[in-house]
Amino acid sequence: MNRRPLAALLVALALVGCGGDSSTPTPVPVVATTPTPTPTPTPTPTPVAPTNIATVVFDAGPAALQVGTNGYSAFNEPYVTITICAPGSTTNCQTIDHIILDTGSVGLRLIQPVLNPSLLAALPTETDPAANPVGECYQYVNSYAFGSVRKADFSIAGENVANMPFQAIGDAGTFATAPASCSSGGGSAITSVQDFGANGIIGVGTTTTDCGSFCTVAGGSSGAIYYDCPASGCSSIIARAAVAAGAFEQLPNPVAAFAVDNNGTILSLPAVPQAGVATLTGTVTFGIGTQTNNMLSAANLLPLTTSTSRLGAGLLTATYNGKALTQSFLDSGSNDYYFIDTTLNPCTRTDLIAYYCPPSPTLLSPVLTATNGTIASGAFTLYTPLTLFASVNVAPGLGVNPTLVKPPLPFANSFDFGVPFFFGKTVYTAIEGRTTGTTVGPYFAF
Repeated sequence: MNRRPLAALLVALALVGCGGDSSTPTPVPVVATTPTPTPTPTPTPTPVAPTNIATVVFDAGPAALQVGTNGYSAFNEPYVTITICAPGSTTNCQTIDHIILDTGSVGLRLIQPVLNPSLLAALPTETDPAANPVGECYQYVNSYAFGSVRKADFSIAGENVANMPFQAIGDAGTFATAPASCSSGGGSAITSVQDFGANGIIGVGTTTTDCGSFCTVAGGSSGAIYYDCPASGCSSIIARAAVAAGAFEQLPNPVAAFAVDNNGTILSLPAVPQAGVATLTGTVTFGIGTQTNNMLSAANLLPLTTSTSRLGAGLLTATYNGKALTQSFLDSGSNDYYFIDTTLNPCTRTDLIAYYCPPSPTLLSPVLTATNGTIASGAFTLYTPLTLFASVNVAPGLGVNPTLVKPPLPFANSFDFGVPFFFGKTVYTAIEGRTTGTTVGPYFAF
């Protein structure tokens, strides 16, 4: 997932009211009648929302995002709302909105200052065999997040996980300073809502935990690194078990930790017009083939690399301009399409310097190839951001050259199909090793 604040990208929507009929009715003579008792009406049942479906909202982002001289509005961010409670409590709880739904990462991560002080104080820190608190560093492609690993009871759309580890980004005390082995990975540090563009993120990608076998030995690390954090500070990289159900050690994919709907997600988003919109609403359904409302129905099913692959997990090949990009992926947490094409016109405006600015809508036709050789179209129309207005928070078809992002993104062998790819589609993300009917994850389907 690519994390970066974006300057406001650019079509106010006008709503027009309609008047009523102003004609005068003709009087009707009154006739005396014997009143008939009115039967007691049968109450209309209140519709009950399915317990495995959550609303996904695109808007300007959390209020804290827009505060101060560096404030800005979110762009192309899919947000959900979650609830966490102190373990075992039904009263010391907090419902937190504007949590990014990300198919390109794994684990729940919250910005620590967003948490109510009374709740934060009741959330235990995970400890290691030496009884020291555990910290974690998580590397995104152009930034990193460091903080404590705490435990909470988690819920979303009626799905629950007890005593689940999550990362409190930017936690205080022992966790105030990121270890050198974390910050040396490059990119900027995430410590605030404005750094992140959200109050947190829920990673619902293709693996069951955020590190897998890489973190099961002391000193082992991948995109996630776990640390022993005594009072003197965090430095030693420690082993953490890769289990997707309690007793947890690594951060689990929250979906993989559900009791029933635990094999994947279905993200359904409406199409977005070229001009963009201020807000957008879709849904995420938990589970694939576990209930009558989440049956697998897709024209394209694309198996992906597993956690044992030397390339990494959750990847497929995108062939673009004759080059096979073997580390490509579908990522709802990326704002735009990220790919390298030196034949496309770059934007010259300073605030849009990394974007492509085609003079007219341009059809691009990358081809997706799964690990079993199945092929599907990844075609989309590339638009320029120059025609968008400041009130737009959602827009399709924008492309970014990762070599022009600061710092540059390591995408020489990748094509990142960000959230615009999901517009107008229903996209299934199946978790590795989990059965979905007759098919076993990991795969993307649409």
